Amino acid sequence: MKRMACWLLALAMLVIPVRGSEEKYVAMTFDDGPSGRFTRRLLQGLEEREALATFFLCGYRLEQYPELAGEILDGGHEIGLHGYSHNCMADMSPGTLEEELDRTAALLEAQTGTASCLLRPPGGKTCDRVKSAAAARGLSLVQWSVDPRDWATHDKSSVVRQVVDAVQDGDIILLHDMSDSSVDAALEIVDTLRAQGYRFVTVTQLSALRGTALEAGQCYWSFYP
Repeated sequence: MKRMACWLLALAMLVIPVRGSEEKYVAMTFDDGPSGRFTRRLLQGLEEREALATFFLCGYRLEQYPELAGEILDGGHEIGLHGYSHNCMADMSPGTLEEELDRTAALLEAQTGTASCLLRPPGGKTCDRVKSAAAARGLSLVQWSVDPRDWATHDKSSVVRQVVDAVQDGDIILLHDMSDSSVDAALEIVDTLRAQGYRFVTVTQLSALRGTALEAGQCYWSFYP
């Protein structure tokens, strides 16, 4: 039922019409937040550009900024789990892994009244144990197909160039809302790609556009046409 509810929600949110082959779609994702003023500035910039995104949030940061998950959802964006501690899930014991997922899910539900259907393990590192734990909780694992490593540099222009040069219709872009340079790069990426005919949608919207029903415990890197 939870999986069906998430799929129906994605379809309900999908108010963006397909206008022809010249229009392209990507999902921009942000890891490791929420992070106070950086997240708020990003949300304001995305709202001004009518661009949607998916945010993978850490539990300990939800405790630091308990109001931001609701603000993200209020902006029409999507939320996924990124674990509680940001430690590598593939290295965790079964009990620790379950606590990471359940504690973060409980925080999200308490702060927003909604449950997430998406998980991005920190660093994208996964294993059969992580996939099984995700499947048991109705979570699909979202990876990425474009990664400019914005967390490792404050060179906005380099981040923008790497994304713009690599992006294709259906890509999932990995970024972080953890610095001014990353926020600046994200908004410039939106401006540049919109001028090239791209539309920015959430991960579940992109999957719905491509006729892919997300399955619990399965990994997704992109949704190419």
